Amino acid sequence: MAKVAFYIMGLKGYVTLDRFIKKHGVEEIAYVVSSNNHDIMTDYFDEIRDLTLASNIKFFQRTDTFTELEKIPKLYKFAIGWRWMIANELRLIIFHDSLLPKYRGFAPLVNALINKESYLGVTALEASDSYDQGNIISQKKLPIEYPIKVSEAIEKILPLYFCLVDDLYTKINEEIGYEVQKQNEKDASYSPWLNSDDYYIDWSWSATDIKRFVDAVGDPYDGAKALLESKIINIIEVDVVDDVTIENRHRHVGKVIFKIHEFPVVVCQTGLLKLVDIRDDQRNPIAIKFRSKFY
Repeated sequence: MAKVAFYIMGLKGYVTLDRFIKKHGVEEIAYVVSSNNHDIMTDYFDEIRDLTLASNIKFFQRTDTFTELEKIPKLYKFAIGWRWMIANELRLIIFHDSLLPKYRGFAPLVNALINKESYLGVTALEASDSYDQGNIISQKKLPIEYPIKVSEAIEKILPLYFCLVDDLYTKINEEIGYEVQKQNEKDASYSPWLNSDDYYIDWSWSATDIKRFVDAVGDPYDGAKALLESKIINIIEVDVVDDVTIENRHRHVGKVIFKIHEFPVVVCQTGLLKLVDIRDDQRNPIAIKFRSKFY
């Protein structure tokens, strides 16, 4: 029997490991590696560590030394939600939450939702020297409808990860082997990493685009933000409402034009956006003045 090691982070990694243990047991799991991710609100590091230790599996943090274990014969390494290069690429399989070659890189799911892709998916691919350019082993996809929050999208694609892992593990142990397909560079696109600036709303977008953006960067990510009187405001929940004619509209983008049941309605380049849930930088709900403008 081949041994497997998991390099995992986040809910996707946790759920996949949990389902693997429940179906296949722990005997063939050589070790698990995880790390904190301070860029998201709930990183599942504690849950991964606790599940691993409770199952009597060797557990390591990313900065620990475990090079000898990586030399185990017939060891396959599964990387899910992993953010760093893994030095030993031998039998290393990456699981990426996009239908490669589109959305290579970071936060592919967020960008796919912002771009209103009709399908979401997961790709299993061989490791390569350049990130997400390895040969494709297998892909799974599913259709989605909008509006949809990123937390809902994650829940929908979670089963795809274990499905791919399970299929590969079965083929490896039955020595069936798997075919690979080279990526078509003409179809490739890249999804850059997100920094704090990337969470700010651009009020020159349409109300529909802003709604999709707010939904795409919500929990477990840091959430959409705006500036109001030089203070950071967290935009948690928004709805698109019927537009009205606004004189010299381009001069008033970002302004509260009126309230609906005490919810402020903001002028966008196209359409109007009702702010259903807004909070201060401590995540406390706030009310704002009628004469307010967001930047």
